[in-house]
Amino acid sequence: MNTVFWMRGASISLLALAGFLATGCGKTATTGPQEAPPVTPSAVTDDHSQWWCAEHSVPEEICAQCNAKVAAEYQKKGDWCQEHNRPESQCFICSPKRAEKFAAEYEARFGTKPPQPEANE
Repeated sequence: MNTVFWMRGASISLLALAGFLATGCGKTATTGPQEAPPVTPSAVTDDHSQWWCAEHSVPEEICAQCNAKVAAEYQKKGDWCQEHNRPESQCFICSPKRAEKFAAEYEARFGTKPPQPEANE
């Protein structure tokens, strides 16, 4: 008789555990610092139909973070920041002053300062 109760209890526990694992707790996992992404363009929300890549603060035609072909061209030239996965000439993390060149280009074209990206990683 004890075996029947034990088996029933174990079955209920296993079903509850399976249900919890299948549905999760609704929270996303938090992890430590991310490794550098692969050498491909990042996922973007920009539609890329304009002259300016608002997400990366460079003209669309040279945005290596949005265009794998452009990224390959920069890598071929040796203009690549391995640490931040972007052209060295566009790595505003290593040298924030590099952004000034592109901002000046935007201002010359539109007469206003460029939009600030939400997060310029």
